[in-house]
Amino acid sequence: MRILLAILLSLGMALPANGMARIKDIASLKGVRDNQLVGYGLVIGLKGSGDSLRNSPFTEQSLQSMLDSLGVNVRGARLRTRNVAAVVVTAELPPYITKGSKIDVSVSSLGDATSLAGGTLVATPLLGADGQIYAVGQGPVAVSGFQEQGAAETLSQGIPTVGRVPNGALVERDLPATFQNIPSLVFELSNPDFKTAVRVADAINRYTRERYGVYTAREQDLRSVKLTPPANVSLTRFISEIESLRVRPDQTAKVVIDERTGTVVIGRDVQVSTVAITHGNLTVRITETPEVSQPGPFSQNGETVVVPRTFVDAQESGGQLAFVGGTDLPTLVRGLNRIGLRPTGIIAILQAIKSAGALQAELVVQ
Repeated sequence: MRILLAILLSLGMALPANGMARIKDIASLKGVRDNQLVGYGLVIGLKGSGDSLRNSPFTEQSLQSMLDSLGVNVRGARLRTRNVAAVVVTAELPPYITKGSKIDVSVSSLGDATSLAGGTLVATPLLGADGQIYAVGQGPVAVSGFQEQGAAETLSQGIPTVGRVPNGALVERDLPATFQNIPSLVFELSNPDFKTAVRVADAINRYTRERYGVYTAREQDLRSVKLTPPANVSLTRFISEIESLRVRPDQTAKVVIDERTGTVVIGRDVQVSTVAITHGNLTVRITETPEVSQPGPFSQNGETVVVPRTFVDAQESGGQLAFVGGTDLPTLVRGLNRIGLRPTGIIAILQAIKSAGALQAELVVQ
C-alpha cells in the first residue's frame, strides 16, 4: 500500500504544477458521438471447437438458413458438424463516417463453443438502434486466448470465445447528420462542475478575444458551454484551436474505496479535520488437540474413546494512538502511513472518520 501511494504521489509531482488539461480531454462536442451496432452471425472453419448442434439449436437453424440462401438444401438432414459457432457481433460507428469506410468489430460466442481461434466470420449485417443496416462484418477472427485439454488436464489462458476482426466491417450507409449542419456548438464536460465550466468559458474568450477580437463562449450550466463561432472561420479549424486550449479543472473532494479488492483512492482536495486514531487487530486462535482415553486394565465394560481438548488464545496487536489530519493529500497520506495499516485497516479508519464528521469529502463505497 505504501509503495502504491508513493508511486501515485510521484506521478502527481511529475504533472504540471497547476494541473492544466486540454479542453478536448475534459469535454466533448455535443452531438459528436459514436453509435453502437449489433448483429448475429456465424463463425466457420473452427477446428472441432464450435457449437454442438444438439445443445445449440439456433446454430443449426442459422446454418441451414445460410446454406439455403446459397442454394444448398439440407432441410431434414441431421447436421453434426462442430466447426461452426453462433456469435453476436458488436461495433462502434464513429461520428460522420462515410460509406465505404472500415471499422473494427468484436465477436462473442453465443453457444457452447470452446474457442473461436482460426475461425472466419461470415457476412453479418450490423444494425443500429433504428433497425437499419449500417455495416456488414466479415473476415478472420483474431483471438488472444487459448484452451487446450487432454484426458486429465486442461490449460487455458484468456478468453478464447471472444475475438476481434480488425477492419472487419464495411460501412454501407452514411449517417444522416454532418458536422456543418450542427445547430449549435456546445461543449459538454465529462465531469460536470460549475467552476470548471466557467474556467473553460474564460479560457476560450481570452483566446478568441486576442485572435478574432470577439467573445465566443458562454457557460450555460455546470455541464455545458455554448460557443458562437466567429464569422469567416471554418468550424473545423475553430474547434481544433479551441480543443487545444488548457484549463485547470476543478473536482469534488472524494474518497473511493473498494472493500472487495482493498483499493483506496483519495482525491487531491480531500481534507480531514485533526483527529486521534487508534486501530488494533484482535486475533483469536483456537487449537484442537483431541486425546485418546482408554479403560483401565482388566476392565470388562470400558471402551476406548476420543476426548476433545480445546485451547483458545486471544491476542490484540497494534493499538497505538496517532494523529491524522492536514490540508493537503501528502499530509493525509503521511498520517495514515504513520499508523502502519493494511488496506482493510485504512478502509475501516476512513469509514470511522466519516462517521465522526471529520472527513471533509464524499465517501464512495463500491
